[in-house]
This record gives sequence, structure tokens and C-alpha cells, in this order.
Amino acid sequence: MNTILLIPTGEGVGLTSACLGMIYALDCNGIKAGFLKPFSESFQENDQNRTTSLFEHLFQTSTVEPIAYERVSQLIALEEMDELLEEAVSLHRSIATKHDVIIVEGLLPNHEDQFAGELNAALAQALDAKVILVSTADVQNPRKTAEKIEAHLRQFGGAASERTAGVLFMRTKGLPEEVAQIPVTIDPSLRLSAEIATFTIELQKYNRYLGTADLPIIGLVPFSNTLSVPRTLDIARLIQGEWIHQGEARQRRVLHSSLITSSIEYELNKFVAGELIISASERTDVLLASSLATSHGIPLAGLVLTERQAPNAQILNFCQNAIKQGLPILHTQLTTLETAQRLANLSNEIPVDDTERAEQVTRFVSSHIDLDWLTQQINGNATPRLSPSAFRHELVQKSIAAKKRIVLPEGDEPRTIQAAAICQSRGIAHCILLAKPEAVLEIAKARNIELPDDLEIIDPDTIRSQYISSMVELRKGKINDIQAKEQLQDTVVLGTMMLALDQVDGLVSGAVHTTANTVRPAFQLIKTAPEYSLVSSVFFMLLPDEVYVYGDCAINPDPDAQQLAEIAIQSADSARAFGIDPRIAMISYSTGTSGTGADVDKVREATEIARQRRPDLLIDGPLQYDAASVESVGRQKAPESPVAGRANVFIFPDLNTGNTTYKAVQRAANVVSVGPMLQGLNKPVNDLSRGALVDDIVFTIALTAIQAEQQATV
Repeated sequence: MNTILLIPTGEGVGLTSACLGMIYALDCNGIKAGFLKPFSESFQENDQNRTTSLFEHLFQTSTVEPIAYERVSQLIALEEMDELLEEAVSLHRSIATKHDVIIVEGLLPNHEDQFAGELNAALAQALDAKVILVSTADVQNPRKTAEKIEAHLRQFGGAASERTAGVLFMRTKGLPEEVAQIPVTIDPSLRLSAEIATFTIELQKYNRYLGTADLPIIGLVPFSNTLSVPRTLDIARLIQGEWIHQGEARQRRVLHSSLITSSIEYELNKFVAGELIISASERTDVLLASSLATSHGIPLAGLVLTERQAPNAQILNFCQNAIKQGLPILHTQLTTLETAQRLANLSNEIPVDDTERAEQVTRFVSSHIDLDWLTQQINGNATPRLSPSAFRHELVQKSIAAKKRIVLPEGDEPRTIQAAAICQSRGIAHCILLAKPEAVLEIAKARNIELPDDLEIIDPDTIRSQYISSMVELRKGKINDIQAKEQLQDTVVLGTMMLALDQVDGLVSGAVHTTANTVRPAFQLIKTAPEYSLVSSVFFMLLPDEVYVYGDCAINPDPDAQQLAEIAIQSADSARAFGIDPRIAMISYSTGTSGTGADVDKVREATEIARQRRPDLLIDGPLQYDAASVESVGRQKAPESPVAGRANVFIFPDLNTGNTTYKAVQRAANVVSVGPMLQGLNKPVNDLSRGALVDDIVFTIALTAIQAEQQATV
């Protein structure tokens, strides 16, 4: 068992982020890491298990609760350190059997107690753990940084000790702001190798071991203003505020805050995306200006009205449009200056329920960790697996290698613009937005989206006419020039024509269009691949320990046996293309020969057809879902089956069953699903959920690029 203990050199070093980032880095490399926080902290009475809670949410797995602070301090006072360590070892052993590696969070030092250092050193010995020191750093002050590390090394035998494994620098100051890029998954290219080399030279003037093989620097994580910002929701308690309208306070972030004190005409430059506007309640002009900015698409972080009484209902009625668009409005009895001072002291720590920020920070930290070093620490004892994190990581890396052009017909939709900017800047795909360039620029400016210079924006009005004749030819005898011109007003149709003529490699739509709007032009213009007779879909279900493939959950209402066999073959090929070795279960309400009826017979016949067409595939059916997915049930109900209890591709007998099952699993188990991905078309077209998040769109673009590459190499 590999155990890595992260020891903080002080408060506010980003210990939670360091632990989660290291677990995510391992997870992306197919290594299942557990997490243990043995001891609660005295100064976290209302939030004792923050790292534990975030770990359980992010990685969809459970761990043990830490030993309560009261018990820790009691046993220390009674000089029962051995008993305390025995309890910690017991917690460690209870999760060790389920994981390849255990990341342990050490105890934070504080001003109240003096035992943190001694207890951490004893814990490292008790767990036989490698120690990583987690510290803040300032590249402009290497001496102070080196001295801080030196002071903590002594507790573990110094830099040359076999116990000390390395140093992880967090929240590093003095680096250029542009290096703090937030990746969509782990991105090793962000690792600051050159900066580490330069910093190491300076550090070794004060500690000759720092940066050597004895004490490697395993990561230099920049301080990020973007990742240190709270949600608007988080500020209410700090400023003793009461919500006039909470709106989107859970989603919006406070990038900056501005006090409005002078005439409004001199303050209008402050009404920008992410700004928290602070003003006295009597300033109705500020309230109206905030409302007007929101109506123009500028997502302010919120509005804080201070002193006296909250504005009356008559004034608020003028702001109904802004309120409907989610503008958070708070009132506090504090003065404007007191409010600003309290906000300046807001903690950088991630609240337990701010999982969006936790996910971003986790990806950010993991991208700056030396993965080669981390792999060496595991000593080859871990069994690689395709975890959800590894699946998303592989998606991005494969799409970067594919270098495909993806058209986005919903080019003026804000989430789509942001996703396109991310994909373009990260090299995930070359994105083409179909929209008026001025509309895209206006939305980007209002929402603080930085558009890469090479992001392609095409005004549909300038190109529609060149596709009329080609569309008439493709739909010969079905439409004329006038009808083609009319249909091409729809940007989805226009984008599909670009795909049909090989001007782009794939299409992604659906953020505002229905599935039918996205799919119908593809059926008419792209058509099915020669080896297939139908189009179907799959969802990639990102379960905690494995990725499942569900098909068909979006397209075919009631496929017959031939069609069901084809869906199984398409889904197996899709699984294989994304690194999943397919074991296909044909799902029914009956397993084997235990049941009869037309529905069971259809699944049985489809299984035989699929086996005949593709003898290379592991496929079995009919199987009940539990017999397919639960090993003990599979052994009991289908002991001879090569698939039962081990299935990872699930083919449902009809759309009703498939769609219901995927949504039930997604919601009840809090499982992330990627898709639907369409399969069977000549060229890749993929549909989004209208509730898709920016990351969902990014991954769908990546998925589409990989499909395009796969089809190009067939």
C-alpha cells in the first residue's frame, strides 16, 4: 500500500486543494486513490469535514469520518499519543483494501495548540507514509520560502531522509498572471517546468537539497485570482446581509467589488461582468443602473445596498427585468465602508457546497503536479482503470491530437461562445461559430469571455447563397431553390451543409435547439454510413469506478431485432473508440431462458444476430440489469456468461426503457453523463441538452472531434 501524507507548513497554504489535486492527477492516470483526514481541526467547528465532503462529492466515493478534535486534544493532554495513532491507523486500514494509494491530509498548525508538528511526524511513522510538504511560495523571496521548508523538514529527519518525498508549492506569488490558466481536465502542458528550474536555482542558495532528487519540487501552483473568488451567495453571512432577491447568487462569482460613491455618470465603467456593486440604499440611480446593465446582458456578481432601509417595492418594480434575469440583490445595515472592509477579509477556502469551484481548483492543481514523479511513487503496484476522470482526460488529449474543425450553429449562445473559446485556446478543436461577429463580440465583452484571435466567426448571411445549389442536388427531387434558400435560414441546416461538403469535420448543436432540430438535417443531408441502416445514440455514464455505455436512449423508439443488433454493434465500436473494452449486455426483464414473450424473444434474436455479424465481440442476452452489472447476481443467474456481472455496454430494448434508465441512474446516483453521441451517420453530428453546462459543451466538441478522426481512419 502506497500512502502519501501531505503536511502543511502553515495556515492558508491550500492543503485541501493540494489533496484533491493529487487524487485527481492519479485518477486521470487510472489509479484509484483513497483519501483520509485522520484528525479534525479546532478552528473548523462548523466545517470540520470540508475536505472529506468535497472528496466524496468530486470522486463519488466514500471515506471515513475524522477523529473529533475534542478526542484528539483529550488524548494528547493525557499523553495517550499511542492510542490516538492506533485509531488513525485503524481508519487508514478500513479504506486501504479498496484503493491503490491513500492520500492523507495532515493536521494544520494553529495558534491555539502546539502539538500539530509532533502529531504529524508521529502519524507519518505510524502509517509508514511518504511525506510531501505543502507550502506557499513567493518567487521574489526565495530565502523566506526556503527557510519555511527547512523549519518543517527537521521533524522528518531532514531533506535526505527516506521519509521526505518532496515539496508542493501552492498559491505561488510573483508569477505572471497569464500562467494561471484553468483547464477543462488535467493538462500537463500547464506545468511550469521552466519557472521551477529558475526558482530552484534561487532556492538552492539557501537550501542545497531543494529541487534535487532528495527533495524534488513536485509542483509550482500559481496563485489564481479567478479560483480564489467566492460566489455571491457566500458573502451574505459575512456582511450580515438579507436577500432582497437571491437570484443566481449560487452561480455568480465576485471577481471584483466596487463602491459607488460619486455621480452615476462617473461610475458606469464599473458595471461589468463579475462586479459586485456596493452602494447606499438611498442611491436608487445605482439600483436602476444595475438593472439596466443586467438587461443588456452584463452578468454582474450582484448588488449590495447598505445602511438604513432596503428600497421600497415601487423602486424594485422598475427592476423586474433584472430580477427575472437572476441579479442577486442584498441589503445590510452595515455602512458602505464596513461592508467593503469585511469583504476584503473573506476567506480563500472553498465552502463545502461550492463544488463547481472545487472541481476547477482540483483540475488546476493537478495540472501543475509532476505526473512522472507521482507515477514513480506508486512503484507500479496500482492497477490502471478507466475512471471518469481518466475518460474525460483521454477525450481531451485525443481531440487535441485529432485537430478537427467543428461547426457550432448556435454561435451567439453565451455557453457555446465560452466553450468555443476554451476549445480554441486549448487546441481541443478548431471551432467555427455561425453568428453575426458583432453579436458574438458584444456577448463576449458583456461576460468577460476572452476570444482567441484564431476563433473563426462566420456571418451566416454572407455564405448562405453558396449552398443552395448543393443542397438541391443532395435532396434531388425533394426541394427546389426557393425551399433550399428558406431552409438555409436555419443555421443548423447551414452547418450541416458545411459538414456534408467536407468544409468542417463535425457539428455540435442543441443548447437552444431541440434534438429533432439538430438531427433532422443530418438524416436528410449526411445520411447513414454504408455499413449501417440506422442512426442511434449512446450516453457515456461516468460512474465512480468505471465508465458505462448506454444505448439507445435518445433516437429509436422501438427497434426490431435487426435494428437492436445494429445498435449493439455501433455502441460496441463507439466504446472501443474511446478506450473501453466492450462487454455488451442486451437488457431485458428476463435473464437467459427464464422468461418468455415477444419482448424477450426480440432481445434473444438480436443477441444472436449481433454475435453472427461480429463474432469478435463479447455479447450476451437477454440479461436483467442486475445480472449484467452485479457480479454476485451474474454468477447466480448466468454462471456461464462471459458478460454477466461484468458488462460495461448496456443495450436497452426500446427508447422508453433506455431513456428512463439513464435519467434514473443520472439523477438518483448523481452520475455525470456525456452525450447523447449519435452513431451510424456518415459524419459526426452531436446533440446537446438544452441545460448543458459549458464543460458539457466542451466535452461534446472533443467527443465529436474524436469521432471525426475515427471515421477518417476507417
